[in-house]
Amino acid sequence: MTHDDFIAIWLTLKLAGVTTAVLLLIATPIAWWLAHTRSIWKSPLGALVNLPLVMPPTVLGFYLLLALGPQGPVGHFTESLGLGRLPFTFWGLVVGSVLFSMPFAVQPIQNAFEAMGPRPMEVAATLRAGFLDRFLSVALPLARPGFLTAVVLAFSHTVGEFGVVLMLGGNIPGETQVLSIAIYNHVEMQEYGPAHWLAGGMAAFSFVVLLSLNLLARRRET
Repeated sequence: MTHDDFIAIWLTLKLAGVTTAVLLLIATPIAWWLAHTRSIWKSPLGALVNLPLVMPPTVLGFYLLLALGPQGPVGHFTESLGLGRLPFTFWGLVVGSVLFSMPFAVQPIQNAFEAMGPRPMEVAATLRAGFLDRFLSVALPLARPGFLTAVVLAFSHTVGEFGVVLMLGGNIPGETQVLSIAIYNHVEMQEYGPAHWLAGGMAAFSFVVLLSLNLLARRRET
């Protein structure tokens, strides 16, 4: 493997880590609201959150490129703040990865909140615990399996991204060239040796992810 391959691996792990951390902050309140609301907006918002499950990654990447570009509304806003343009930068990849992996974080946490039921929070409320205290000391510990599943799924899904990151970040070594794009480059140049090493590593990683999820599911059943 080349030096650029190791840089791509590091960039992929960095992107997955940052994306997962941001997703936990964003997905938790969304999941809580979806798990407890009776609003007519629950179904539309739930469909919007889960849209990346059925939308082709290149379509999402294309519209993000337009929105974040110099002619897009988000692009105008970031430039007015002096932040520059997000496309073809690491933080542009983070934005795309957060949106693309959103359902993989929201769904497990929402399911954990729903399985918990209202009773534990009601009991804590009778003890005069405030909402934040109840959420941190009761809801989060009970929903821990859902959070662990969300972390595993969001991280692994980000590691395997291709279409979104290619459309939004291009193929800039050391900047936006992640592992999946590095494999594509090696195959395109018929460099099958490095491609085997990188692809085999991702296959092994995928196996470990599935094994971890199965073990988490078995722990919840016992």
